[in-house]
Parts: sequence; structure tokens; C-alpha cells
Amino acid sequence: MNSVTIRIIRAGLLSFWRNRWVSTATIGVMIITLALVTGLVILSALTNAVLADLQQKVDITVYFTLETPEEEILNVKKELERFPEVRSVEYVSRDEALARFREQQRENPLIISSLEELSDNPLEASLNVQARDISEYATIAAFLEGNRFDPIIDSVNFRENQKVIDRLSSIISFVRKAGLILSAALVVVAVLVTFNTIRLTIYSLREEIGVMRLVGASNWYIRGPFVFEGILYGLIASGVTFLLYIPIVWIVSPKLVGFLPGVTLAGYFWESWWQLLLLQTALGVVLGVFSSFIAMRRYLKI
Repeated sequence: MNSVTIRIIRAGLLSFWRNRWVSTATIGVMIITLALVTGLVILSALTNAVLADLQQKVDITVYFTLETPEEEILNVKKELERFPEVRSVEYVSRDEALARFREQQRENPLIISSLEELSDNPLEASLNVQARDISEYATIAAFLEGNRFDPIIDSVNFRENQKVIDRLSSIISFVRKAGLILSAALVVVAVLVTFNTIRLTIYSLREEIGVMRLVGASNWYIRGPFVFEGILYGLIASGVTFLLYIPIVWIVSPKLVGFLPGVTLAGYFWESWWQLLLLQTALGVVLGVFSSFIAMRRYLKI
């Protein structure tokens, strides 16, 4: 590290300390901004995990009439498996459906005894169809509900699940959009606050800057401390934001266990901590440097 770089860093630290109260306010706004952006990233990851888990549990169940031969059902299964939207198709025969029903009702002797009195299996054969994406279920259901299969298909159990999925997707979409708008607003506020802080610093050092110009100081030598000051804001804000998230995750994670099947907030945080820290640091530094350059471009005519 050469002497010029050391002087630039020293000047940036001195300017930071001289304006420490304004600098603290700037860092505070940046912390709020970084915390919200990080929260949105975590929320997006967790909601995607919840949707993926939900998608694994949701399927279309196609019930066939009692008279439908097994061969025709398997032909429908083969057609469905050729659809690019279909992830998997499971065939459940009448005997297997009865065995599953008996297992589910094994603690209900009244139902079991009623089944024993029947001379024939009352349950229908079915196909359980899973789509690759939740949005594809409507297309698959429309295909199955077409007139072509009217003689053999009794019902398609789909519409109830679709209502729940659509409602959940709408809520998640609203939360994401609202969060993005709020994050964008806070980014603008953070840039403006940092911009004004650097502007005040430039104004308070105007005489020193004038002297440096007269003695032939380079543009980088004059601009460098302000750039370093912006970087310092970003580094401190990102470090504090990450440290604040540790107790927040520790407190909130147990409360969300019942709402996040298959994933935990703490698990995701510690698996991705370096990515989150890198995101916070990069965003903080970019905010600081960008604001510094805007202030220098407008108020530092060199």
C-alpha cells in the first residue's frame, strides 16, 4: 500500500470522525435498508420452499367408473405421462384403494364391519397426477374433463385444491411486490442521506480542497477520501445488519416451525450466511460509493 493510498484512507477516516453524528444517521438508514432487503431475500427463499413442498402434496385425482377396464385406465396414464407438464402419474387400482381405505379407517370398527358386509368393492380406480408446476394443473384438468373421457371418468378432484393454491399464490405475490416497493423506497432514502452527508463533508472541506487544487493534487487524491468514506458507511452498515439478524433469527425461527414445513429459518440462514453477508456488503458498498460519486459529480467540480 503506497503513501498516497494511506493518506486517502486517513483523510476518509478523519472526515468520518469529524461528522460522526451525521455519519451515524447515514449508517442507520443504510442498516434499515439492508435489513429489509435481506429480509425480502430470506422471505422469498422460504416462500419458494413452502410452495415447493405444497406442490409435492397437491395432485389431481382422477376417478374412473366401476365398469372401466384396467387397460383403458393404463392407456390414459400413458397419455398423461407424455405431457411435458406432468411430473408423475400413479395408478391406484380398486383393490389397492380398498386396502388404503381399510388402513386409514382401521380404528373405526363400524366402517370396517360395513365394508365386510358388502359383496363388492365400492371404491373406484384412480390416477394421481402431479404437475411440474402448480400453474399447469388447470391445463391437465381441462384435458381430463374433456368430452373424450366422459364414458370412463367419473370425476376429477381438482377445483378445491386450485382455490387454495390461487389464494396462497396471490398472498405471496402481494407480499413480494409490497416488499420490493418498500425496499426501493428505502434504497432511495439511503442514497439521498448518504449523498447529503458527503455533500456536507465536501462543503466543510471546501477550503482544504481549494488548497489541494492550487498545489496540483490529482483528482483521485481529492476524490479518494469521499469514496473511502462511502465504502466505510457500507461496510459498517452491512456488518451491523448481519449481527442484528443473528438474534432475530434465533428468536423468530422456533415460532415459524409450524408454518414452514420442510425448512427452518435458522437452517436456511446458517446454510446461506456467507451469501447473505456478501449480498449485504456488496449492496452497502454500492450504495455508499454511488452516493459519493453523485455528490462529488454535483458539488466537486474537478
